[in-house]
Formats: sequence, C-alpha cells, structure tokens
Amino acid sequence: MNDQAHFDSLLPAARVDRRGFMTTLGAASFALAVQPVMAQTVIDTPATGLSHGNATVPAGGDALPVYFARPATGTQLPVVLVVQEIFGVHAYIQDVCRRLAHEGYLAIAPELFFRQGNPAAIDNVAEIISAIVSKVPDAQVMADLDACAAWAPSQGGNPAQLAITGFCWGGRITWLYAAHNPQLKAGVAWYGRLDGAPAGNTPQHPIDVAAALHAPVLGLYGGQDQGIPVEDVDMMRDALSAAASPSEIVLYPDAPHAFHADYRPSYRSAEAADGWERLLAWLRQHVG
Repeated sequence: MNDQAHFDSLLPAARVDRRGFMTTLGAASFALAVQPVMAQTVIDTPATGLSHGNATVPAGGDALPVYFARPATGTQLPVVLVVQEIFGVHAYIQDVCRRLAHEGYLAIAPELFFRQGNPAAIDNVAEIISAIVSKVPDAQVMADLDACAAWAPSQGGNPAQLAITGFCWGGRITWLYAAHNPQLKAGVAWYGRLDGAPAGNTPQHPIDVAAALHAPVLGLYGGQDQGIPVEDVDMMRDALSAAASPSEIVLYPDAPHAFHADYRPSYRSAEAADGWERLLAWLRQHVG
C-alpha cells in the first residue's frame, strides 16, 4: 500500500462514500507494504564529477533543508525537484538526485516534513503517518517547492527548464504540483496516490486536478499495488483523456507498490530500470 494512501483510515470519522471506503480498504496490510528496510541501496551512485550536499532554502520565513546534486561545472542546468516518500530525504532519495545530476540536471530534494517532525526518528509507519504526514498541508508543500525552484538559479539552474519527480507520497505531490505551477515543464509520478477522501490538509487529489495540469506528467504504476487499485489508474487515464492532456500512465502488471525503491523488498529491477529510462526520455522530450 502506498505511503499516504490510507492515512485517512488512521483518523476519526472516515467517510462512507467510495472515496472513504477505498481509503479504509486494505488498512490491515498498510504497515507491511510501506515498511522500509533501511539497508544499503542496490544502486550506489558515486559523486565523482558532481557538486552535492546539504543546504537550506528560504521558504516562508523558515530555512528549508534540502539535499542537492548537480554537475560540478556548467550553468543554466535544467532543474528537477525530487519529492520524498514518507521516510524523508534518506540515502535512496539522495542517490536519485545523484543519478539525475550525472544526466546533467540540478536535482533538489527538500525535507518537506521538517516543520512537522523527523520521520527518521520514528520506526513505526503508522506513527509517521499520524504524527507527521497527516499534519503536512498540501499548500505548504506547494510553497516549499516553489521556494526550491526560486533558489535553483543561485545553484546554476535554469528556471525555464523546471521538472519534478516524486515517489509514493511524492508521486501524489508531483501530480498536484503540475496543476499548481504554470512554469513547470514536466513531471514523473512514481506510484502516487490518485484518489481519496478530501481532508483539511489534502483538499484535492490528482484525479481532481487532471484537467488543470500545466505540464505533462508521466505516471508509473504497479498492477499489484495494494494501495492504488488498477480501477483508480483507469479512472485517472479517463480523466486525462477527457481533458486532452498529453500526460501518460504506464502500468507494470506484475509490479507492486514502490518497485523503484531499491532498499525495500518491493524493488523490481526490470520495472525500475524501464521506468528510469522512461523518466529520462520524458525529461529530454519536455524539458531538454
């Protein structure tokens, strides 16, 4: 099950319509599906030829912590915002940034939960969701991502070549950001939640904004994902088609949730490699 897909079920007064039912359905397998195995990643991307590290970005009067990676030389680099899972900007997300940097991008991964708490300090998935994730407003996330985009030129990034990619919780955010920022050129959403009951901090979901996307999004999903039913994927495809959106969704029939996460048992090397090649092609086509 995806990292945020059912956090509503941990909160009181669940809705009883389809969205509420789907939010509650499968809650028993939630922790097993998202629990990370904090071991060494399968892919360990070296930093040779890169400039990378930690920094802070001015955001709403706060200092937003970020990890960034970019080629050691060059200016006017295309920019990719990298959005975390619920577990924060750990080694896997940092490695994704270095992979993108080796492709010529300035990759920026902000710690989007830093005001609400540190998920690395909690070893219980349900507690991460109830204590941290459920308290993070989408509006705050959009503003923090905007702040990262505004910071990018100071690091050699080209704001006219802006993209976003995200994993699970970050996959949902990718769709939302594509409807938020008219300067965005492309997005790649990895198994992000598509539908659900609206709540105060999460008033809309990707299916609600399918007709309002400013940039084409490539969605990468698993047919065996316990938290994102294929029905939801089909509904999102229909919504994108009705909106005449250039966005696309690829469904890997045998892949579970988090098939790209190479530090978890859900990792599927073939689907992960194919998805990564599709991501790079999508960025080349729409961002440059």
